[in-house]
Amino acid sequence: MFMAHFKYIGRTKQGEKVENVIEASDRAAAARRIEALGHIPVSIAETTKTVKQDSSEKKKIKFELGFHRKAKMRLQDLLLFSRELSDLVASGMTIGRALHTLASRKEESAVNAITKTLRDEIVQGTSLSDALELFPETFSPLYINLVRAGEASGHLPDALENICTHYERVQEARGKVLAALIYPLIVLSIGTIAVIGLMIFIVPKFETTFTDLGATLPGPTLALMGISKFLTRYGLVLLGVIIAITIAINRWIKTPAGKTAWHRLQLRVPLIRSIISMNAYAHFARTFGTLLKNGVSILPAMRIVEQTIQNVIISKEVGKARERVTDGATISKPLSQGKVFPSLLIDMLAVGEETGDMAGALSHITRRYDSELDRVVKTCTTVIEPLLILFVAVFVGGIAICLLLPVLSLTDSLNL
Repeated sequence: MFMAHFKYIGRTKQGEKVENVIEASDRAAAARRIEALGHIPVSIAETTKTVKQDSSEKKKIKFELGFHRKAKMRLQDLLLFSRELSDLVASGMTIGRALHTLASRKEESAVNAITKTLRDEIVQGTSLSDALELFPETFSPLYINLVRAGEASGHLPDALENICTHYERVQEARGKVLAALIYPLIVLSIGTIAVIGLMIFIVPKFETTFTDLGATLPGPTLALMGISKFLTRYGLVLLGVIIAITIAINRWIKTPAGKTAWHRLQLRVPLIRSIISMNAYAHFARTFGTLLKNGVSILPAMRIVEQTIQNVIISKEVGKARERVTDGATISKPLSQGKVFPSLLIDMLAVGEETGDMAGALSHITRRYDSELDRVVKTCTTVIEPLLILFVAVFVGGIAICLLLPVLSLTDSLNL
C-alpha cells in the first residue's frame, strides 16, 4: 500500500501546540494516527519530507541561525532514560507506547525533546536504532549497535537491560576517578587563594612597617617583597596571560596532534597513568564483552570499542589490533603486538579464546581492573592529600619565615 507523509499542527490535551510529520495512506488515516498519539489535529497537509528529514532540517536551520543548541542528554539523564525505557518494555509495552509514556511529561528539557522525536520516528515505522542515530551526541555507536543487535535477535528488552548495566558501571567508574580528584583540587585551590591573599594584602603592610623602622632586609625578604609588588601591579595582566595560555592549550589539546601528545603524557605521569590505564582497560573489557553478549561480531565490536575509549593512544592500539586480526576471532595476539595492553589482560583474553567463552573472560577482566582501579584511586588519594597539604604548608611557611627574618634582625640589634 502506498504511504504518504502528512505534516500536521495539533494540540495536546493540555493545550500545548505540537507540529510534526506522520506517515499514513490518506488524510483520514493520518487524522486517526494523530488522535492515537493523544493530539487534537488542527491542520493536516501532505508533504514530501519524512519526520527524520524534517527534524534534521529544522535542527540545521536553528544551528545556522545560532538560536538553539542541539538537544543532548547528560550521562545521568541518559542512564535514567534507558532504565525507564527498559522497565517499560520489559513490562510488555511496545517501544512506541513506552516512548509515548515517557514523552507525556510536561517539563521542557532535552530529554523530553529527544523522547518526543524518537516516539514520532517509531510511529512512522522507523526502527529504534535508526531513530537513535538522529542524536549522535547523546547515543554513542555502542548504544545504537546494542539496540540494533537486540532488534535483530528479537531480544530488545535484554539489550536495553544490558545497556543500563553498562552505563551504570561506566558512571560508577567515572565517579571513582572524580572522587580521587575532588579533594586535591579543593586543597590546591584554597592554598592558592591563601598564598595570593598573603602576597597582595599582608606582605605590603609588612614592607611599609620595615621601611618606617629602617630595617635592613635580607635577600629572601627582598625577593618576597619584589614578588608581592609584581602581583599587586601586574596581577590582572598575569591573570589574563594565564587565561589566554589556558585557552590556547585547551584548543591545542582538541587538535589531533595535541590530543595525542596530551594523552601520551597522561600515560607517563605516575599515579595518573595508573588511573587512566586501569579505567581504559576496564572500559575496553566491559564494552567489548557487552557487545559480544548481544550478538555483535568481533570486528564491528572492536571498531565500536575503539570509538568509545577516551584515551587516544589506547584507542589507536585497539584500531591497529583490529587491522591485524585475520581470522575474525583471535584478538589476543594482535593486541599483544602493540605493547600497550598488559600481559595479564592478554593472557586472560587468550584463555577465553581457547575455551570459547570470550564474554566470560572479558567479564573477569572487567572485575579485575575495576578492583585494581579502586585500589589505585585509594592509593592516589592517600598519597596526594598529604603531599598537597605539605606543598601548601611550605609556601605559607616560607612566606612567614621571610617576614620574620627582618623582625629577628631588629630584635637582635635592640639587644645589642
